[in-house]
Amino acid sequence: MAAVFLVTLYEYSPLFYITVVFVCFLVTSGLVLGWFGLGVPVILRNSEETESSTRILKKRMRQVKNPFGLEIPHPATASVTKGITLTPDCLEDCILTCYWGCSVQKLHEALQKHVYCFRIKTPQALEDALYSEYLYRQQYFIKKNDKREKYCQLPEDAQVADFGPVPRSRYPLIALLTLADEEDREIYDIISMVAVIHIPDESYRLPCRILYQYLLLAQGQYHDLKQLFMSANSTAPSSSDSSPGERSTDRSLLEKAGLAEDEPELHEENSKDCVVCQNGTVNWVLLPCRHACLCDGCIKYFQQCPMCRQFVQESFPLCSKKEQDEGESTHI
Repeated sequence: MAAVFLVTLYEYSPLFYITVVFVCFLVTSGLVLGWFGLGVPVILRNSEETESSTRILKKRMRQVKNPFGLEIPHPATASVTKGITLTPDCLEDCILTCYWGCSVQKLHEALQKHVYCFRIKTPQALEDALYSEYLYRQQYFIKKNDKREKYCQLPEDAQVADFGPVPRSRYPLIALLTLADEEDREIYDIISMVAVIHIPDESYRLPCRILYQYLLLAQGQYHDLKQLFMSANSTAPSSSDSSPGERSTDRSLLEKAGLAEDEPELHEENSKDCVVCQNGTVNWVLLPCRHACLCDGCIKYFQQCPMCRQFVQESFPLCSKKEQDEGESTHI
C-alpha cells in the first residue's frame, strides 16, 4: 500500500514526492538520535542528557544516635553447655538481659506489640510480651562506657544440650539492652535493642554469631539492623580456618534451620577507593543490595550496582559534603 502511494505521488508531482521522503528521513533520524527526548539508546545521547536520565533517587535520611553496642569477643569458645561471653558498649547506664531458649513466635509477636500495643522500654515489658516463653534469664547492670566482658551460661540443672531438630521453635539466646534511667528514655529515639544470637550445640555446631539486631524506637517502630557491604581491593583471609566448601555447608545448614541472615557475610578488607574511578572516597550506599562502592562523582552515572548489577532503587550518603571537608581538614 505504501509503495503504491509513493508511486502515485511521484507520478503526480516529483518535487512533492522528494519533499515527503526528505521529511520522513529527518523524522526517522531524529528518533534514532534522540532529538525529541524519546526512549532511545542512551549511548547515542550527549553527556548532559545521560547524567539527568540515569540519576537515581536519593533516600531521605535522619541521623539517630544509637546508645547500644554489643559484640561477641570469643565466638569460637561459645557453646550451649559452656556459655558465651558478651561485651556491651553503651553510651548510658543500661541493663543487659539474656533469655535462653526464647520462643521464635513469641519474640516476633513481642516486636509487633511494640508497634501496636505498648513500648518495650524495660526487660519487664518484653517478658510480659513473651508470656515467659523462655528457659532461663540472666541480667546485668552495665555502667556507662563499661566494656568489661559479661559471661552468660545456662545452669547445670537445665540439662539443655541442644534446641531440637529443624524447624526450631526456639532461639538459643536473645540479648536485650535497655536504658536504665527513665530520663535517658526521653532523650534517645532508640530505647532498646534486641539481638538474636546463634550458639553452637550438639545438633548444629555452626560458628557463634549475631543473626539479627532489632532497634526499637520510642515512636513505636523497630528496624532490622543490616550490615553494609564495602568495596575491597583484595579479599582478606577469613577469621576462621574453615575452607570455602565448609563455609558453604555452614550457610546451607543455617538456612535449613531458619537461622541464616539475608545475605552471606563478606570477608573482605575495607577500601576507601571508589570501584569505578579508583580515586574518590566511597560515600554512597546503594539499595536494596547495600553495596557501598561509589564516590560522589560516580553515583550519578549508574542505574545498576557496579558490583552485583542489581538495579538501584534508592541511595544514601555515608556522610555529607560538609562532614567530608571537616574530616579532610582535620586529617591535614
